[in-house]
Amino acid sequence: MIFCVEDDDGIRNLMIYALNAAGFEVKGFTEGGGFFEALKNELPQLVMLDIMLPGEDGIAILKRLKENRATADIPVIMATAKGTEYDKVLGLDLGADDYLAKPFGMMEMVSRVKAVLRRGKLREDRDSLCIGQIRINTAEHTVALAGSRLELTLKEYELLQLFMENPGRVFTRDQLLEQVWDAAYLGETRTVDVHIGMLRTKLGNAGDLIKTVRGVGYRMEGEA
Repeated sequence: MIFCVEDDDGIRNLMIYALNAAGFEVKGFTEGGGFFEALKNELPQLVMLDIMLPGEDGIAILKRLKENRATADIPVIMATAKGTEYDKVLGLDLGADDYLAKPFGMMEMVSRVKAVLRRGKLREDRDSLCIGQIRINTAEHTVALAGSRLELTLKEYELLQLFMENPGRVFTRDQLLEQVWDAAYLGETRTVDVHIGMLRTKLGNAGDLIKTVRGVGYRMEGEA
């Protein structure tokens, strides 16, 4: 879903038509009030935002988006008839992902939208580790199992991340102690066994991916 905030009816309808033709769902808004109301019910993949708007202008709206944790990561493309370098730099400095100066072609707009979404997908992929039904977002330090949030302790999380970054690799208990508890830790290898046991329990059936290698240590099966 793309949200398009543009007060000119003709331009907004043309933008919506072009984006629909390119396969995107689009909702249009004439000003910030309706836009922010819609955000309470749905977060779009991307926002097309005009700078010159009645009431709250696009720069103020962009600032509000980036200051709100729930909307800060939504990509924004600024669109304006004001082609000054100041407007462009200000928007980009506040976190806009791209900038279109009016008048712009619809094919160029669609191309920019696809490029921004593609960059966002690449960032998301770099921040994610996924094996089976387990997904880690390393940027947010969160774990999901079959799409549901999974609460882990810090050491459980660090063990799981280490395994998922190195699928198929066997780690000895001493190596796990050194890498997760750090080299200065003076605990026993039994500590590793206990934490892996708790991790397997929390992972449910997915815990079977963490295999015990007798006489050596542990490894995780699957492909990242």
